[in-house]
Amino acid sequence: MARIAPLRDHEIPPASRPEFERQLAAHGRVTNMKRTLARNSVAFEALMTWYPLHDAVRGFLGARATLVYVLAISEQVECLVCSTYFRRHLIDSGENPDQLVLTDRENALVNLGRQLAVDAKAIDDVLMDRLFAFLTQDQVVTLTAFGAMMLATNVFINALDVDLDEYLHLYRKHA
Repeated sequence: MARIAPLRDHEIPPASRPEFERQLAAHGRVTNMKRTLARNSVAFEALMTWYPLHDAVRGFLGARATLVYVLAISEQVECLVCSTYFRRHLIDSGENPDQLVLTDRENALVNLGRQLAVDAKAIDDVLMDRLFAFLTQDQVVTLTAFGAMMLATNVFINALDVDLDEYLHLYRKHA
């Protein structure tokens, strides 16, 4: 059970209302994480910068590779909400997230995502060289910032034990 209850529509504070409405318009729903974040408009807006970073990364990696990257981060930190959310996208696109066949590029992205989650200081030159084989320095900066934002999202959800949204239950990984 969540440590802090997500707000209902009528409880959204005025300062958070514009971002809440943007999220509702863009996604058709506002998740438990966002309803919890809405308690503080600055925190809410800060973590919602995930979306422009996502769009930038997706622009140079493509949709699948971006999903593989954020799934690797979310699974590494054992974030049920985020990993299930990304599993949903892979499943809905016809893939089995438990049996992904990865390209060399995607393997490098998985390795980066996992290492960011475990110990970012331990990212070695071999992995960076693998990334620089298909990314520019500017893209690596964007990818790393996006990974850091993904970690921030995972930490927020895990620390407050945000409940898995009902619509995601079907996509949950079962051991």
